[in-house]
Amino acid sequence: MEFEPVIAIIAIFIGLPWVILHYVTKWKTNASITTDDEVLLEELYNLAKRLDDRMDTVERLVASDNPEFRPARIMHDSEKDNQQLRELEELIAEKKGAMK
Repeated sequence: MEFEPVIAIIAIFIGLPWVILHYVTKWKTNASITTDDEVLLEELYNLAKRLDDRMDTVERLVASDNPEFRPARIMHDSEKDNQQLRELEELIAEKKGAMK
């Protein structure tokens, strides 16, 4: 009696689907962002926004003292960047509204 074909069939029809379903389940449970992650992302967003404002202020102060100063950023307070920030702020506001 040879057990190798039986073991191979069991591995293909039972073992392989079990492994695939196991990792699909793990993937689905880990795919969502937690509330703590959302809070952290919002704090990081607010911090980045404040730092960007500070950078604009520093560049204005240095430019007023030194007329030859050229900011490292190509264009500060860019409309393209501001549009993306407004969209992000709207998403955050919608999320807060949905949570209340």
